Amino acid sequence: MCKGLSYLPSSCLEKAKGMRVKLSHLAEIHHKQKVQDGKILQDLETLLGSKIGLQAFRGFLRSEFSEENLEFWLACEDYRVSPSNMQKTKASSIYNQFINPDAPLEVNLDAETREALLSVMDSLCADTFNLAQQMIYSLMAKDSFPRFLRSHHCAEAIKAY
Repeated sequence: MCKGLSYLPSSCLEKAKGMRVKLSHLAEIHHKQKVQDGKILQDLETLLGSKIGLQAFRGFLRSEFSEENLEFWLACEDYRVSPSNMQKTKASSIYNQFINPDAPLEVNLDAETREALLSVMDSLCADTFNLAQQMIYSLMAKDSFPRFLRSHHCAEAIKAY
């Protein structure tokens, strides 16, 4: 027959209270993480900051044969934080891989932006590719991202959380 909690030693009661507090705290953290993960798909910026979201978006773009947009955006992010002694090499690689009209992964930039980039390739700075990167980001945000949200790649990313 149950005699109630008053018959338990006080040390057991204290341990039980401590465990309850810890479990409550863990449940709260888990809930906050789930809410944060759910917000990952609210906008492109948040998605690109998430490893799982980035992988899912890359898979989607690959399936649409437009992965070059994401790769260009990521290369520009890498370039921006590169030490100045690496900028010339990285800039040349970005130009040859994404911007040059014969580039293997040519991104969709207007002629004016291409010409502007070509003219500054000898005087590089951390924000050399900012305008081009913003154009491609805008293209992904307005075109690719809404289609991604309706894709099975997005559904799989949600399941992964």
